[in-house]
Amino acid sequence: MPAPKVRAKWRPALALIVYAVLLTVMALPVLIVVWFRAVEANSSRMAPAEIGALGIVFLLTLGVAYVLTRTITGPIDALIARAAEIARGGKAAIRPLESHGTREIAVLSQSFLDLAGKLVDRTEYISSFAAHVSHELKSPLTAIRGAAELLRDDDGERPMTKAERLHFLDNIVADALRLDALLQRLRDLAQAETLVAEGNSSVTDILCALRLRFPALGISTSGDTEISVALSQEAAGIVFANLAENAVQHGATALEFTVSPDVRTAIILLRDNGRGISEANRERVFQPFFSTRREEGGTGMGLGIVRAMLGSHGGTIRLLQTPGAGAGFEITMPMQLPNVLAPDP
Repeated sequence: MPAPKVRAKWRPALALIVYAVLLTVMALPVLIVVWFRAVEANSSRMAPAEIGALGIVFLLTLGVAYVLTRTITGPIDALIARAAEIARGGKAAIRPLESHGTREIAVLSQSFLDLAGKLVDRTEYISSFAAHVSHELKSPLTAIRGAAELLRDDDGERPMTKAERLHFLDNIVADALRLDALLQRLRDLAQAETLVAEGNSSVTDILCALRLRFPALGISTSGDTEISVALSQEAAGIVFANLAENAVQHGATALEFTVSPDVRTAIILLRDNGRGISEANRERVFQPFFSTRREEGGTGMGLGIVRAMLGSHGGTIRLLQTPGAGAGFEITMPMQLPNVLAPDP
């Protein structure tokens, strides 16, 4: 989508407006003095004190205009130049202005720097993610191509055995299934990073859905499970199904939910009794395509999808320190507050 363009037309500079307004205000007492001098019959000349006073007013007006220009126009021009510099130089150009002038411009500058930082981080993330996707898709495609070429080159002089042919066909099917799983995860991630329709889900409904989907997983709860979070049912299904599936894939047979309210947020602690996450992998579990189960078909995108989905709804997730076996996560989500109707008069 091309960037929208501001309609080209002549517009006065802010400094010109400041000087024009202040000089106009200053001209009012001058006109008043000239008017009274014109209507007075006994004097047609201005006294030296009047001329001096008008001169002082003129100088003060220029001084006020200079201060306004320096504190408003200067920082705005510097912010415009910094925006152009960031567009050319990227992350290295994201730094505060030397002077902000007013509090409002300082707040605007900080908001701009925050936005620029997020955009640059997003660009770097997309670049890195594209490289990971290319690598992950290339491996099964290469394997499928190799197996297909071997099957194509099978001839009568050195025919393949039935077992060899089935082996290559099984490899093709397995790699095709891995590609399908990767594409499904990519669709989930695209949905997770796009703001979906607003909605809410109660923790009770989330638990019921998980028990139906994972009947072999013993799900226990504690705390206030009647809390509703600002997460649509579809998004909640993606988030908690990924976490439950991740636990099952790592050998968990039990999953414990602890729910507690905190002002306007709900804190949900999840702990399983699976194999857990080693210290060496703790810093990598949210990285795209990192998986300790690659041989079993793991895509390494589940936790990334969970974090993206929660982030798009104002939530967070972090890995907890869990002594002993199992893994633990803390999810923080805005609560869906009940509508309070005003009493009838």
